[in-house]
Amino acid sequence: MADNEVWQQIQRGDGRVTELVTSGAVGTTTLVLHNGTPSAALPFPPLVESAARHGLSVVMFSRPGYAGSTPQPGRSVADVADDTAAVLDAVGADAFVTIGWSGGGPHALACAALLPARCRAAATLAGVAPYGADGLDWLAGMSAENVEEFSAALDGEEPLTRFLEAAAPVLRKVSASDVAGALGGLVSAVDKAALSGEFAEFMAAVFRRALSTGVAGWRDDDLAFARDWGFELSSIARPVAVWQGAQDRMVPFAHGRWLSEHVPGAVAHLYPDEGHLSLALTRLDEIVADLVTLASS
Repeated sequence: MADNEVWQQIQRGDGRVTELVTSGAVGTTTLVLHNGTPSAALPFPPLVESAARHGLSVVMFSRPGYAGSTPQPGRSVADVADDTAAVLDAVGADAFVTIGWSGGGPHALACAALLPARCRAAATLAGVAPYGADGLDWLAGMSAENVEEFSAALDGEEPLTRFLEAAAPVLRKVSASDVAGALGGLVSAVDKAALSGEFAEFMAAVFRRALSTGVAGWRDDDLAFARDWGFELSSIARPVAVWQGAQDRMVPFAHGRWLSEHVPGAVAHLYPDEGHLSLALTRLDEIVADLVTLASS
């Protein structure tokens, strides 16, 4: 456990429990990280260290259905705004900046749209665009594994649940040495190279934790991505940065390009040689620094 790492469970008004973890100095500006799909709250030391260098503490929470957070069947992407506000209230934070990685990307955008009085800036890192977006072939360029997964999501809850329950046992037990193999065609060459050492340990631990209580969180994330998000991108008035790599087999490059063109005022960081995972590893400090700059602009 890192210094100043504090875990909490907060009771919600609807009876749910939300688990969260804070890392870093109390009283500094807050960075809320919305992690990918599937995932659960787990601090990544390089992010905590980068945030501290830029005057930020880090808050993460497990979305409903992951690890220690109660499921919320039927949730939308927009529902994350209420969860984020409750978490910020619990840790005594007001204004914040946010990063959404992969499946966390839409959730960071929801915070920018729906919590404008508190969210100072947002970054989406290899995040998906809305399903059915005009001018975007949503599945094109995804690996076969993701095409199969999201095709099941589009077919409905039962087909998706069957798919995820078949896939979950591998990730529920995955080790750092096996994580690249477990992801199969989802990882490009540059992403396989990134999956070593501390980063591989972190990714394996995130997967194990995410699926420790079943597939409800993973299922409800996928279903939320495949329907209306519950807010309009055009309503975002806070600064947003869009980070995307062209070697991404999980979320195709076209998603990042589409978001950069459709989120009002978005600043695009589009890299031909980065992947889904490498982008989060090699450009992490740059992403945090840019977010701080956006928040102060």
